[in-house]
Amino acid sequence: MIGKLRGKVDAIGEAHAIIDVNGVGYEVQCSARTLRALEPGQEVSLTIDTHVREDAIRLFGFKSEVERSWFRILQQIQGVGSKVALSVLGTLSPHDLASAIALGNAGAVEQTPGVGKKLAQRIVLELKDKAPTLSMAGLNAPATAKSAANGASTPSTAPTSAAEAISALVNLGYNPQHAAAAIATAGGELGEDADTAKLIRRGLKELGRQL
Repeated sequence: MIGKLRGKVDAIGEAHAIIDVNGVGYEVQCSARTLRALEPGQEVSLTIDTHVREDAIRLFGFKSEVERSWFRILQQIQGVGSKVALSVLGTLSPHDLASAIALGNAGAVEQTPGVGKKLAQRIVLELKDKAPTLSMAGLNAPATAKSAANGASTPSTAPTSAAEAISALVNLGYNPQHAAAAIATAGGELGEDADTAKLIRRGLKELGRQL
């Protein structure tokens, strides 16, 4: 099974990209969001989900492990196949999808082409308990070229303020789903640059309203 491809983008189609790996071109199905981030000739590393059938082997490519995890989980929902799952991820980033589910915002999911109101509601309802975990995983700071000479953690493994705030609320005994929803609301009001302390205070205020 292929779990990762590293190579050069040879061509980009409407719903796929050809990745040249040492002279072998792999056709990889990708979300619209992932395809927009690719350019012909670009060196790229994609996390792969391999689907093997009697008549074909299909490769689905993602920019992160979190995105692949969402792709797999979405397909556990009745009525969501690989095409719809890719469409959802092309409309919403993993973070935005986790926030929409945590907040019960089916309308955001319904913006996805091919997803109607009932399916959007089903996605939000059935995945509400899984959103906090995937949301925190997706909130890790992006990787940088820098690394600590003394072996300390790099920015790529350090959680963002939002992830830290969610973790803090969970440690205080709050339900992970409620904590994620509260911090999503707090982040929307305070902005992306809000520090952990501010998010926790605003999150606690939001949780207080729910009690």
